[in-house]
Amino acid sequence: MLDLTSDVADLTADLVDIRSESGDEKALADAVESALSPLPHLTVTRDGDAVVARTALGRERRIVIAGHLDTVPIVDNVPSRVDGDRLYGCGTTDMKAGVAVQLKLAALVSEPVHDVTYVFYDNEEVDASRNGLLRLSRNDPASLHGDFAILMEPTDGVIEGGCQGTMRVDVKTTGKRAHSARSWMGENAIHKAGEILDVLRAYTPRQPEVEGLTFREGLNAVSVEGGVAGNVIPDECVVRVNYRYAPDLSPADAEAHLREVFTGFEVAVTDSAAPARPGLDDPSAAAFVTAVGEGRARAKFGWTDVSRFSELGVPAVNYGPGDPMLAHTRDEYAKISQIREAEERMVGWLTGRR
Repeated sequence: MLDLTSDVADLTADLVDIRSESGDEKALADAVESALSPLPHLTVTRDGDAVVARTALGRERRIVIAGHLDTVPIVDNVPSRVDGDRLYGCGTTDMKAGVAVQLKLAALVSEPVHDVTYVFYDNEEVDASRNGLLRLSRNDPASLHGDFAILMEPTDGVIEGGCQGTMRVDVKTTGKRAHSARSWMGENAIHKAGEILDVLRAYTPRQPEVEGLTFREGLNAVSVEGGVAGNVIPDECVVRVNYRYAPDLSPADAEAHLREVFTGFEVAVTDSAAPARPGLDDPSAAAFVTAVGEGRARAKFGWTDVSRFSELGVPAVNYGPGDPMLAHTRDEYAKISQIREAEERMVGWLTGRR
């Protein structure tokens, strides 16, 4: 059982110690559901390994506070450990510290100034088609409705507006298969892949400004697949490329750009997730930036599920403890002082004290 009365850093450690790699979140989802269900001010529902808890106080506005339960694969970094102000362990930053803050808010703030929907979902760290928030938006879209949403992704305690889009494409070269002892009879597809890598090396990513925030794009090869056997000239090679693009482009714009960049090659889209514009001019977002972010905000360089909320017409921002630069690393950690600060700021905002 999770103890929601414990210190938020201790609760983070407890969450880290419950393994929840993508696709294996059941134990943690069970623990979250069991901890929230007895709270009389919440109505708790479940969809697969996603848990939703809602207040129903008749407030004028509803806020959605969301976070994912899954982590990337563990690499000898569970159980958690403490060293000074640092809490180490898989998922401390991405994003069990944020989930711990969510759980503390759900338990502590029984009379928030806004109605609140807390969403804890699965499969964020894998292909978009498996995403638990996407599944919820299809199975129970009303559960995600709100006037404003906060995704408790790690932002190092700074509010981050919008998110970049992500697209993966396979760029393929073809050749002619032959025996390697008679290589002149064939055409080596792997050698041709060098042209794709030349394009990538020469590429200059944009740094556009969108609604006052500066985004940084990236175009990178993330894998190369090719080869038949040790004595065969390969007739096919695929370079998988990941494009992270700013929210002034649509997925269709991004795909058109990639096809232009790789003119002359066969290009196939394998995965795509849309970006989200910052939207900080929305009154709820602007008020949150003032109250919790002390007037500061910056661009979100990665993709997050603020994109899902944007598609649902719900303005959303990223805010949470943990340095995003440490996400997915072996030595991932979150600062205990920062986790406590995030809890304090969010409690103050939900109770109207900030």
